[in-house]
Amino acid sequence: MTDTPYVPPKVWTWNKENGGQFASINRPIAGPTHDKELPVGKHPFQLYSLATPNGVKVTVMLEELLALGHKGAEYDAWLIKIGNGDQFGSGFVDINPNSKIPALMDRSGPEPIRIFESGSILFYLAEKFGAFLPKDIKARTEAMSWLFWQMGSAPYLGGGFGHFYAYAPFKIEYAIDRFAMEVKRQLDVLDRRLADNEYLAGKEYTIADMAVWPWYGALAKGLVYGAGEFLSVQDYKNVQRWTDQIAQRPAVKRGRMVNRVSGDPASQLHERHDASDFETKTQDKVAPAT
Repeated sequence: MTDTPYVPPKVWTWNKENGGQFASINRPIAGPTHDKELPVGKHPFQLYSLATPNGVKVTVMLEELLALGHKGAEYDAWLIKIGNGDQFGSGFVDINPNSKIPALMDRSGPEPIRIFESGSILFYLAEKFGAFLPKDIKARTEAMSWLFWQMGSAPYLGGGFGHFYAYAPFKIEYAIDRFAMEVKRQLDVLDRRLADNEYLAGKEYTIADMAVWPWYGALAKGLVYGAGEFLSVQDYKNVQRWTDQIAQRPAVKRGRMVNRVSGDPASQLHERHDASDFETKTQDKVAPAT
């Protein structure tokens, strides 16, 4: 870092890594960096993901569908290690040209269908199985509005606040203040909505909650960026209530485990290919401490 004010050039060029935790995988071009086919399992859905908030959205949805008895929602979940650049393999890019997790293939029909972007995946699954998206037009529209709210708001939380507060190579007061203000405003938006509504769309638990909870529920519990105290997350009482309520759902507990590679080994199921894997293949069982 230098005391000399930065003056942007007339034309930006990529001539150095940007620093920070994810510098090795950031680049200004798309497309694959290497040839690598993706594995395919036995189930109708093939998920290629990691248990980031965006990944958790989809595994929670799939587990919720299975809990409702939708056997057609059975899935194989394959681990994509984004720190290693797995998302830039040719097979993954074929499913998601944006090289971001999660990516899903529906192989239940005559031709495979690719679905990418977590919000699109949630909507696709809700439409396919007729679940977690209200039929009533008013409640349905409310759910979709909050789903899109999350898609538009979370980049300010993750790529904005999270990056500059936790991951940037040095602290920039202006950037942290700017995004902390926005994230607290977002928490207030949620808190006001949840003051008079059990869930985001109203009385019904929907894909809107599944989209928002992995991001803002984790934030409310101080589980991301080490920023709970900094943001005074305990002040958002309605968000806390909603977060705790959703966290108690058995399908949510399972969904959080899939493709997880950090935390308590008993909470990590690196790959999921059968419902029994939750009991037999968590990291505490397949890689016991010595």
